[in-house]
Amino acid sequence: MGCRVFAVAAHPDDIEFGMAGTLILLARAGCEIHYLNIANGSCGSAEHDAVTIAALRLEEAKKAAHSIRAVFHPPLVPDAEIFYEKGLLARIGSIMRMVAPEILLVQSPQDYMEDHMISCRLAVTAAFCRGMRNFPVDPPMAPVANEVAVYHAQPHGNRDPLNRLVCPDFFVNIGSAIEEKAGMLAEHKSQKQWLDYSQGFSAYLDTMRDFAREMGALSERFEFAEGWRRHNPLGLCSVGADPLVNLLSEEVLEYRPVLSCLEQAEPEASADGK
Repeated sequence: MGCRVFAVAAHPDDIEFGMAGTLILLARAGCEIHYLNIANGSCGSAEHDAVTIAALRLEEAKKAAHSIRAVFHPPLVPDAEIFYEKGLLARIGSIMRMVAPEILLVQSPQDYMEDHMISCRLAVTAAFCRGMRNFPVDPPMAPVANEVAVYHAQPHGNRDPLNRLVCPDFFVNIGSAIEEKAGMLAEHKSQKQWLDYSQGFSAYLDTMRDFAREMGALSERFEFAEGWRRHNPLGLCSVGADPLVNLLSEEVLEYRPVLSCLEQAEPEASADGK
């Protein structure tokens, strides 16, 4: 039997872009899957007002989550209002205690967008405080004592804020899940035009595949992959706890030394150093 898995990200479609392949495989392994976008997508349109687009994106996210039988948790704040502050942390902390996951999937601590990085921080802190009886959560929820292993997805586009390639600790082969992952992302129909307009993603499903294909090429083994880094276990779980890798062992490739990644990312210098 699997375990409880909680995927937490900033916006509707972030889970689909960076985590969904692994989430699908964990669901196939028998895990109970939970899905939370912290923001409601209210700024994700050049056409609709905030109320209209938030309602559209809520239904899209629900359909995406339900397509893999994930438990859907409603968003908490409007877009551009994800801040590392006490009130929002208390609300996420309450959900974290209710779900009590053994595996927590979060965004990268280095990403092109502040919302992604702050969402990562909020989720990790909520997990860290899950057993602290004197840490107030909203609504009140009893503390929990389960171990939770935290894993960071690749940043969007596999690059940090300075456009440097981020190297994962390990790769998950998502070849068998790529079409289901694409199906989840395709539920976010409102985002096709918005991503074309705002970020130059001419075809967002192709963009997602390109990101996964780049990770696959970096693995030198898989066609499509998602990369992951395991968070420091102190305060969260035992040093040896690695449930994601254990559950998906046949689809996981541990990464080579980081130097190899950097060598692939940077062209070799010529003999004269230019």
